[in-house]
Amino acid sequence: MTAAPTLPTVPTATRTAPATARNRPALRTAIAAAVGAGLLAALAPAAAAQPAGRPAAGCGAPHAGAATRAGAGDTPERHADWAAADAALAGMTDPGYATSALGAVREDGRLVWRNATGVAELATGRPADPRGSFRIGSATKPFVATTLLQLVGEHRLDLDDRLECLLPGIVPNSSAITVRQLLNHTSGVADYTQDQAFDFRRPEWLAGGRFKHYGLQDLVDIAKRYPPAFPPGQDWQYSNTNYILVGMVIEKLTGRGWNEEVTSRIIRPLGLTGTRMPGDSPFLPGPHARGYYKAGTGPVDVTLFNPSMAGPSGAGVSTTADLTTFLDALLGGRLLRPAELAAMQQTTDHGEGRTYGLGLQRLDTPCGSFWGHAGGIPGYSTMMLGSADGRREFAGSTTVYDAPDDAANAAWNKVITTALCGVRPTAAGTDLARMAP
Repeated sequence: MTAAPTLPTVPTATRTAPATARNRPALRTAIAAAVGAGLLAALAPAAAAQPAGRPAAGCGAPHAGAATRAGAGDTPERHADWAAADAALAGMTDPGYATSALGAVREDGRLVWRNATGVAELATGRPADPRGSFRIGSATKPFVATTLLQLVGEHRLDLDDRLECLLPGIVPNSSAITVRQLLNHTSGVADYTQDQAFDFRRPEWLAGGRFKHYGLQDLVDIAKRYPPAFPPGQDWQYSNTNYILVGMVIEKLTGRGWNEEVTSRIIRPLGLTGTRMPGDSPFLPGPHARGYYKAGTGPVDVTLFNPSMAGPSGAGVSTTADLTTFLDALLGGRLLRPAELAAMQQTTDHGEGRTYGLGLQRLDTPCGSFWGHAGGIPGYSTMMLGSADGRREFAGSTTVYDAPDDAANAAWNKVITTALCGVRPTAAGTDLARMAP
């Protein structure tokens, strides 16, 4: 999850140069739980041999050797697209913007491209695995929003129900805040991640604060230390607290944990074997790239922390293949009724919220509009996007290391647009599903 994760600004066909996404702190968002003395070893610089500057992330790492490729129906043009996508991934790791980068594309339900560049671990130089898991940050929100919208479809609640009726007195203005306003960030509720306890650069967080447990009410109580940003419905401002409250609503209506509901309603039915919504466990399962923070003394490993700091606003773990499968099912109409899916894609009338719906963001590219969500959490940045008809999906993750600059943002932008649009020029607004194979 990010303090205000935004999708990258992608050029339309009428623009002459890509605009880069604004830089956001990778966290100032969620943070921490459950101290274990053995975990503190992760605070040591990741590799003594690495200089205090950028690590040689791309050295010796294969760019295409472990990649998944399209099958017999592939064409020379498509081979060019995948080669360009490989090169775009390498454009993240070779210059040292990130230690690893992963990407995947699914078309008509079939995984047609998947690759990884860079290294999974600086100390060993082990290559990044395209099948690896990673923290998805705020890309958790579409899973949670979908779960709540399923409850709406079951008539367990209405999008215009007042928060006060569901969670009496939970936050200021609760009698004026609707469920819809929580989902689309027009509630005005303060973002708990503005609190310094969630600044992952602070020595206190690195030294143990990251293993602290937070309950959902704890996070709401922190948010209440800060005044509302605006009266409900009067503006748009990204607030992770909104999705903490959504998680609490899910728990109130179902009597089960928000993560249990996401698992039983989405993860298990779709067979997302690499996806989980953890509670307190600081570990990542299976093969995964480690996340790093650049300190003055060199790389600091921030892979391990208690995800309860993020909860339903950003605790999820997944893989590129699973994220594309999820979007394929969601946008293909297999998780929600038409009315709820349409509501999910209804954006707000306010500022940056004009591309934000109910847990989905819209990205307009030279080859059409896509829906998905960005995600950022210490050590990891995620993007997942799919065409509105559910025919084509992209998911990517990068362990950004030394990237608070326009060049790194432009490189990540290139990964996304190349994977979505290929290398051929395309008119703005083109239906991606109608593109020639």
